[in-house]
Amino acid sequence: MSETNAVKQEVQQFYDQVGWQSVSEDVYQNARYEDLRPVSREYIHRCHMRVAGHIQPEGRYMLDAGSGPVQYPEYMEYSRHYEHRVCADISIIGLKEARKRIGEHGFYVVADVACLPFKADAFDSVVSLHTIHHLPEEEQLQAFRELYRVLAPHRVAAVVNGWPTSRLMNFFEPLIHLCQRLRYLSYRLARKGRMPHEPNIVLDPDSAQEKRNNKEEIPKGTFTNRHDVAWIQNEVGAFMPIEIFVWRSVSVRFLRALIHPWLGGRLWLRLLFWLEERYPHYFGENGKYPLILIRKNREVLLTQ
Repeated sequence: MSETNAVKQEVQQFYDQVGWQSVSEDVYQNARYEDLRPVSREYIHRCHMRVAGHIQPEGRYMLDAGSGPVQYPEYMEYSRHYEHRVCADISIIGLKEARKRIGEHGFYVVADVACLPFKADAFDSVVSLHTIHHLPEEEQLQAFRELYRVLAPHRVAAVVNGWPTSRLMNFFEPLIHLCQRLRYLSYRLARKGRMPHEPNIVLDPDSAQEKRNNKEEIPKGTFTNRHDVAWIQNEVGAFMPIEIFVWRSVSVRFLRALIHPWLGGRLWLRLLFWLEERYPHYFGENGKYPLILIRKNREVLLTQ
């Protein structure tokens, strides 16, 4: 088996066996990569809805390339005014879960994002969320070209990915590390001061240390390979018109370490969202998660 096929098989097995396994009603194991706490809920919701603000609001077919189970309610809003949402994914479990959520509104296709089985210009909009970085490096540019190929003229495709490094997150890293260290020390002190007959104290059920202490298995993640801003601009931009906006500028580590109700977390996130809206290109290029828009408004030679 080639290295490329081995990577794809690893990703498929991860999502079939781990990532898209349900852990509670409408919550999948993969949600551990998101911050679902109430203090962050409004900010996360508004970031998810940014995609809807850029794509065609209605049409016949919307392609969700790497759809998984369409796991968050906001994701379902993108195709609300379309006749059909076409869910394409390498994971059969993800597609089965998507069918449970959107039913006859969807069509479900087992497909490789780097080799889509659709004719050119077929879709009024295309979204691809946290998918392309799971492809082998040599196929990522081809995946962008495939999204462009199937997009209808004068329409927009929205791709959400993460940068390998982020200037904004690098700036906050010392503070994040300090807060995580203080939280761990407070946990250790609480355990040390507990009487033998007292129940176990869980200060942070999401922390890896807490899960180790409770002897829970932490599922291993799968293959990712993220490209930087220069690669998107130079490699992808050479074949199609692109723009980089912000999807979300901060990581889950940032949110869990620094955003808390007792520190006015919700207000800080409202301020952050306002700044992101005011300077979307800056936060898109220097934050953690960009929203890459592909506009099919001119002819591009895809065979060069």
